[in-house]
Amino acid sequence: MVLLKRSGGMSVNELAAELKMSYMGVKQHCDALKKNGYLDTWRRPKGTGRPEKIYRPATKLDAVLPNWGNELSLGLFSLMAQSYGEAMPDRLLYSFLQQKGEIWSGKIKGKTLLERLQELIKLRNADGWICEMKDDDQGLRMIDHHSPLAEVANHYPNLWELETRVLSAFFGCPLQHRVNGGKREYCLNPNHG
Repeated sequence: MVLLKRSGGMSVNELAAELKMSYMGVKQHCDALKKNGYLDTWRRPKGTGRPEKIYRPATKLDAVLPNWGNELSLGLFSLMAQSYGEAMPDRLLYSFLQQKGEIWSGKIKGKTLLERLQELIKLRNADGWICEMKDDDQGLRMIDHHSPLAEVANHYPNLWELETRVLSAFFGCPLQHRVNGGKREYCLNPNHG
């Protein structure tokens, strides 16, 4: 499921190669996940021949991945807004994210931007994110395929801007945040740091 979430979709052959499993074993798992609504399929065009069947994550898959947006936390944010004003949930979220950034900073030993990013991705993945690093013609980026904050952000969309501010402070350079399909990208631009 992590491979499919990270890639956006893969064929049975690609999954079998990555997982070092038999084609039929992977196909059975994919078909069962599709039957239960966790995956769907589409056809990816190939250079020649018939399009290739691809399994990709369905929305229901997010329900089995870690999420922090449970009823309790959202209820508490609502109560805080009622009692202390509409800005209180954003303040609490920012404080929480700052605290998370401080914890990560204490664990990261890398000196260069690249080393720090690689270590941060490992920490975030351990905390329930599904993210990876890309360094290509679009620049150095951290790509989140899943965030455990997504449910909270559905109710408090300023969370993404708050997270970008905390990550910018963490790296010591301004980050650009953008949504690319179902993924969130944080573009690092060390020339402004």
